[in-house]
Amino acid sequence: MPDFTLLAVFIPTFLFVSITPGMCMTLAMTLGMSIGVRKSLWMMAGELVGVGLVALAAVLGVAAIMLNYPQIFATLKYLGGAYLVYLGINLWRSRGKFALSAEPGPSPHPMALISQGFLTAVANPKGWAFMVSLLPPFINVEHPVAPQLVALLSIILTTEFACLLLYASGGKSLKALLNRGDNLTLLNRIAGSLMAFVGLWLAFGG
Repeated sequence: MPDFTLLAVFIPTFLFVSITPGMCMTLAMTLGMSIGVRKSLWMMAGELVGVGLVALAAVLGVAAIMLNYPQIFATLKYLGGAYLVYLGINLWRSRGKFALSAEPGPSPHPMALISQGFLTAVANPKGWAFMVSLLPPFINVEHPVAPQLVALLSIILTTEFACLLLYASGGKSLKALLNRGDNLTLLNRIAGSLMAFVGLWLAFGG
């Protein structure tokens, strides 16, 4: 286990970073608005796997290599960003499985949501850079690394999941506030704009 003094610093630090609006949190709010919190859990599962892999890679030193070869990110960034922009345009036009409609339609496939969350987490160079700078100082190499890593990853994933739920619930509350027949188009356009924004942020923000 990490030193409790270090944990007392690490927990509020990561909580602050996690709850700050970013790509994953914006995506969670958008999906909470368009498909609801329960269905958004699939996206959260993919995002948490991605965050866990990035954190693990940071501790193992893989992230340092990845950051020296930014072309590795390029394909993931642009493809992932283009896909999110495409979904955002469809939402704006009130089309596709993510769009709100007075008539219930087919839901997005769970694997599509998992992939969406995973790509958003893994293809974010800023996330890699943050993990590289944050995690290693909290690892004491004089003690077994595995128990420390398990403890830190547990804190990271629990905190991230709680923040994703908070943002998705906020999106659902916004939907409930505006969810009248005349406002469905407005809701779709808000969600579509946010989705496209996340896509552009993913592609060009790093």
